[in-house]
Amino acid sequence: MSVARSDLLDLPLEVAPRLLGAELRTVVDGMETALRITEVEAYHGRGTGTMPDPGSHARMGPTARNATMWGEPGHLYVYLSHGIHSCVNVVCGPDGTAGGVLLRAGEVTAGMDAVAARRGVATPLTRTARRDLARGPGRLGQALGLRHALHDGIDFVTGAEMNGATATLSWGEPVPDVSAGPRVGVAGVAGTMAFPWRFWITGDPTVSPFRWGRGAQQAALDGGTAVER
Repeated sequence: MSVARSDLLDLPLEVAPRLLGAELRTVVDGMETALRITEVEAYHGRGTGTMPDPGSHARMGPTARNATMWGEPGHLYVYLSHGIHSCVNVVCGPDGTAGGVLLRAGEVTAGMDAVAARRGVATPLTRTARRDLARGPGRLGQALGLRHALHDGIDFVTGAEMNGATATLSWGEPVPDVSAGPRVGVAGVAGTMAFPWRFWITGDPTVSPFRWGRGAQQAALDGGTAVER
């Protein structure tokens, strides 16, 4: 069943774990690929929820970069990380508030050869290569063929074409077990257990390994919060 805008009106922190097991499918330049979402992170913009989120792109308010996060739910916010990687977020929350769920990792379910070509991975694929195709947000964006800024704001509810691409998101089977912990590689307190806003399918091999962001480990020690690995 397709994900509707009404399914995404809650805060990102509430929507994020529900997206685990959902399937995101894209057609880019005529090549169809799909993956099952296995790991996500929630991000709130300024004024969203009761707790300010220092790790969010929208923590200071609307900008040209984060404009998609402030729009209606059901679009993908595609941003550039480190000037290289196109990372994909599901926009959620009421129109006029900022919220997104970063898709951190997934299991490729369709278009394996197209994904391998985009990722520059030799075929036939080994078990490790298959696991790593969309393991991490940069790899995930590349696997799906979505690129900043060509596809920032693409609408997965209507499936409308945008610069040679379409995207659709469908609910999957309920996942058996969900884990939660600090976000990966996020600086300062936003990357500690003060914000256990990363969710993943427990035991899934495609989930990315945890790493501290700049200053996050010290912030965790200062705050006396342990990290879940």
